[in-house]
Amino acid sequence: MAYPDPCKNIFSKAFSYLSHTIPDFTDNCLINIMKCGEDFYATTETNYVRKINPQTLETLEKVDYRKYVAVNLATSHPHYDEVGNVLNMGTSIVDKGKTKYVMFKIPATVPEDKKKGKSPWKHTEVFCTIPSRSLLSPSYYHSFGVTENYVVFLEQPFKLDILKMATAYIRGVSWASCLSFHKEDKTYIHIVDQRTRKPVPTRFYTDAMVVFHHVNAYEEDGCILFDVIAYEDSSLYQLFYLANLNQDFEENSRLTSVPTLRRFAVPLHVDQNAEVGSNLIKVASTTATAVKDKDDQVYCQPELLYEGLELPRINYAHNGKPYRYIFSAEVQWSPIPTKIIKYDILTKSSLKWGEECCWPAEPLFVPTPGAEAEDDGVILSAIVSTDPQKLPFLLILDARSFTELARASVDADMHLDLHGLFVPAADGDTGTQPPVEEQRDEASQGDEAPQT
Repeated sequence: MAYPDPCKNIFSKAFSYLSHTIPDFTDNCLINIMKCGEDFYATTETNYVRKINPQTLETLEKVDYRKYVAVNLATSHPHYDEVGNVLNMGTSIVDKGKTKYVMFKIPATVPEDKKKGKSPWKHTEVFCTIPSRSLLSPSYYHSFGVTENYVVFLEQPFKLDILKMATAYIRGVSWASCLSFHKEDKTYIHIVDQRTRKPVPTRFYTDAMVVFHHVNAYEEDGCILFDVIAYEDSSLYQLFYLANLNQDFEENSRLTSVPTLRRFAVPLHVDQNAEVGSNLIKVASTTATAVKDKDDQVYCQPELLYEGLELPRINYAHNGKPYRYIFSAEVQWSPIPTKIIKYDILTKSSLKWGEECCWPAEPLFVPTPGAEAEDDGVILSAIVSTDPQKLPFLLILDARSFTELARASVDADMHLDLHGLFVPAADGDTGTQPPVEEQRDEASQGDEAPQT
């Protein structure tokens, strides 16, 4: 939370609380980088973003989403179309008596004949809103999916308690204490047609789960296939309380739910004559099902592809389109990644990089200029070590073979940064560590991966 000056007293806090139903949120933009027009912004999950200089990394002005679109929260994982328009969504809390999820677009270029000015922000356009199922307990979400024609949004039972959030400022507590997981509830799958700017009328749902990251989504044979990293519960959040971040962290940081790569299939057209209980998915490429339920609802069950993935990245040229490779950090029963993995969706095989005492950050895929193959490029990851004698370094892998091309050490103290953001410019020596390829059949999907 954004706290006031320490010298301000309780009366000042109370006045701020009474003046704003929802108090000012943090402007610590530490999650992602967003390109908007010709400018770059550091983002978080609140209504604030920070403009930065991409050459010097200097922090410039602060931008408030609320000046351009009525949202109190916004995701830090926007999408971009082929011309560079930004597509994002946020939550509007109790605006005119309603809480809703707002999908909006920020143009990459600004028409010169408009009177609003040259800033793309001033031309932000809302193209769809979805009412929250609860006025005071909207869903928490960290990302969403897009295809060429649709937006995929999961309204999950991991919820924000607005009343607790409204008093968090004066009580001096964190956001995490205002989040709760309702395992008895459903996860609702909202599909929005970008052409009509309206939600698809069919109601899709699945079991309770917690999703932070969508991987990709695309259309195939009258269906939307979308991949997410899902947890059975919200135990991940509990691990990052300071009480657990001590010398016993390894013992305290045992997840009760391993992040699992799941593929869902949603039919775009539901046969009204289909029998209740029948599977509406006819796509041969997945075992995911969508079963027609009573009241014309559709219950979706995913195909489980892999256990132990987080912080997924793809070749963004394939975003919203059929794709094959996922680059991610590998985690098992601890939230700390120990390996980088390239997962092949088609063959269900993987390549891995790992080194003793090394913790890798989110891998970034950089395509080779003019590349045609999806995995033609390099992987970048910032590595920190549990060995105090080993300097942190930037790792560069060949994305196709997962062999090490180079590493550049940084003579500085660096903390573990889960999301991959910046790349230091430095020369490095070449490495020769070979990858280990692991074939996994359906029978071994739930087994712990052998050590690399």
